[in-house]
Amino acid sequence: MRGKKVSVRGNLVRDMMQNVMETSLKQPIQTGELRKNPVEPAWVRPAGYEYEIIEIGHLRMEYLRPVGVVTGRVILQLHGGGYIGPMKNIYRRFAVRYSKVSYGGDVLTLDYRVAPENPYPAALEDAVAAYEWLVKEKGYCPENIVVAGDSAGGGLGLALGLYLKDQGMALPSGFITMSPWTDLTNSGESYVSNYETDPLFGNSTDNMLYNSSYIGESDPRDPYMSPLFGEYENFSPVLMQVGSYEVLLSDTLIVAEKLKKAGVKRRLSVYEGMFHVFQMALDLIPESREAWNEVEEFLRIIYHINVKPDGKVVRKIKTENKGLAADMIRLVIAAMKKGLDG
Repeated sequence: MRGKKVSVRGNLVRDMMQNVMETSLKQPIQTGELRKNPVEPAWVRPAGYEYEIIEIGHLRMEYLRPVGVVTGRVILQLHGGGYIGPMKNIYRRFAVRYSKVSYGGDVLTLDYRVAPENPYPAALEDAVAAYEWLVKEKGYCPENIVVAGDSAGGGLGLALGLYLKDQGMALPSGFITMSPWTDLTNSGESYVSNYETDPLFGNSTDNMLYNSSYIGESDPRDPYMSPLFGEYENFSPVLMQVGSYEVLLSDTLIVAEKLKKAGVKRRLSVYEGMFHVFQMALDLIPESREAWNEVEEFLRIIYHINVKPDGKVVRKIKTENKGLAADMIRLVIAAMKKGLDG
């Protein structure tokens, strides 16, 4: 477990999520109202980036690149939403963050087809098409591609890897999963043990995990739908992050164990007291900041990025104490920071 002590901000955000979910969101998510009528302000591309919407037939993708920077690196991002949720602004912000933590990498975010209109294997077909577009049309080398996804997108990323492996196609250099949904049979132990603690999916079966419209007429144990049931020999390295409060905890733990037994390099991080895709908090809570720092470290390893420290380390010089008032101010600031950061 990472960070056994949960931060004050982490607890507050988790409790806030639980209150919102219990009062307003569970039924609209299940019925698809939020997917059909997402209410969001227009997203404004940050300075220093080029942003392009790619549409090829039914395939829709969003391509983000830093201006004047060519690294050859690219992240293929697969968004979450239980295979029924839409592409949202948070994933555009994720794209910017992925570009920064990959030190100027490009990011392609796939807005794949979703259920109930498009059940399995529509999302997988779109993921394969997006990967092939990067390799064949844009000329990225597979060793310079990392597939990243959260929730359903994390499961979809692993399913994409299994499909590529089984088809004898070159795998990307790595995978990043945040709270992945890898088992559409919902059979893991944590679906029971964390039922009362998960602020997003707990205390109800009236949500996107149960009776999933993505399954359609297919077998939910199909590894291309539920990668928990896949075989991972000769798979690429994987970073797996999950919160200890999640009903989906088992989805990560079981796959991580299969990766270990298959001899695959993997890093498993369970963040104590954290909720589903807590990384959406970005810099708001310490746990999310730590998780994104871990993503950056993983990408540095995968891409063989050597980072040199800025400037020179100089010897610290002690200065005279300027008085009791200054000491008191420093103590108050330190206490406030300790209270906020847990």
